[in-house]
Amino acid sequence: MNQNIYLDLYRQQGALLEGHFLLSSGLHSDRYLQTALLLQHPEHAATLCRAMVERLPDDLRQAIDVVVGPAMGAVLVSYESARALGVRSLFTERQEGQMVLRRGFTLRPGEKVLVVEDVITTGGSTRECIRGIEAAGGHVIAVASLVDRSGGAADFAEIPFHPLIRLSVQTWEADACPLCAKGSTPVKPGSRGLK
Repeated sequence: MNQNIYLDLYRQQGALLEGHFLLSSGLHSDRYLQTALLLQHPEHAATLCRAMVERLPDDLRQAIDVVVGPAMGAVLVSYESARALGVRSLFTERQEGQMVLRRGFTLRPGEKVLVVEDVITTGGSTRECIRGIEAAGGHVIAVASLVDRSGGAADFAEIPFHPLIRLSVQTWEADACPLCAKGSTPVKPGSRGLK
C-alpha cells in the first residue's frame, strides 16, 4: 500500500504539523509529527501497526517472540504491533538515565525481539532501548517504526530497519536554523524534555 494513504491519516487527525519546532533531540524542524493524536483512535493505531508489521519479511515476522517499544511514545505501537503478530508486548523506561525493562517485565535468554517506535529522528531512543533489551538477555532481530524522519541517518548496526513511512523532513542545529534567523521562536509540542 502507498505510504501516502498513511500520511493522509496523519493529516486528517492534525498529527502532521507545520511551523517551527524544537525536537527532543535539540534539533529544529519545520514539520512535526504528533503521533499520539493519531494513536488516540484505536482503529487508526491498529491499522498503522498492522500495516507496519505486515511489511516485515515473512521469515522475520514469524521469528518474533516479543515486541518492545520505548516509553512513552511507543507503548501503544508496541501493544498494537504485538496484537497483530500474536505475541507479547513490553516497553522500556528510563531508570537512572538508562532504558530498562521494569514493572516485572522479563525476557528469556535469546528471546527474539522486534523493537518498535512511533517516529525515529536520530534513532537515539531506539539504540537505548536495544541496549536495555540486550542487557535483559533479549536478542533484537529487527527495528520497525511508523515513521522514519531520519533521512536515512538512523543506523542500528546490523539490525534491519523497516519503517512504514519514510518522510523527508529537514532539521537544523539551533545555531544554523533558518527559521530562527528569520526571528521565529520554536515550539516544543512533544512530551519529552530535552536531554
